[in-house]
Amino acid sequence: MGLGRQEAIDGLTAEYEAFEKLVRLLDDRQWEQPSRCEGWTVGDVARHIVGTAADVANGVAGTHTPEEEVAERQGRTATEVADELATALGTLRNLASVIDDAAWNGPSPVADLTMRQGILTLIYDLWVHADDIRTALGMETAGSQLGLDASVEYLAGQLEERSWGPATLALDGVEKLDVGGGGSPLTGDARQFVLVATGRADPSSMELDETVNIYAVT
Repeated sequence: MGLGRQEAIDGLTAEYEAFEKLVRLLDDRQWEQPSRCEGWTVGDVARHIVGTAADVANGVAGTHTPEEEVAERQGRTATEVADELATALGTLRNLASVIDDAAWNGPSPVADLTMRQGILTLIYDLWVHADDIRTALGMETAGSQLGLDASVEYLAGQLEERSWGPATLALDGVEKLDVGGGGSPLTGDARQFVLVATGRADPSSMELDETVNIYAVT
């Protein structure tokens, strides 16, 4: 079934609030630490997330690449980036309050995505990049359950589009999802699957190959 409309909308707001709090905790040394996103510091990861939020709030979602979002905010401190997110979040809350069932299943501001798909993508991006930051700084890596649920659901959709499978994602603690009509169950840790499917961990750790990485060049 996946995440419902109100659950996903509330979850997106909660993920943004948690991300803002995480960024405000960071000191200058942590801000400059390298992350597992190649070429990006912890601060760059945050700049990307906030750049995306600002574009959505300003009605220009999808008009900047992640690299452009980062470059536009170079030199800004953790506090400045968190402040920008807080401002964007105020607008996003207002926008979210008018998403009814018709809008939920209708088009999003990003071409080729429904509103549901767009919000799912944002939750995934927030969850996985918050995990990037915590991992880089040796923090406890456990994020929200809803963020994990959304990330697995997003990845299942991406793998479906890439004709991966057939398989059934039967991961620990999350809803079962069929890919390619369903098939042999893939079991194991859900967070590890997210890392594997995004190129952040070795696919052999789950007895998979590189085709499960949604960012792999094919």
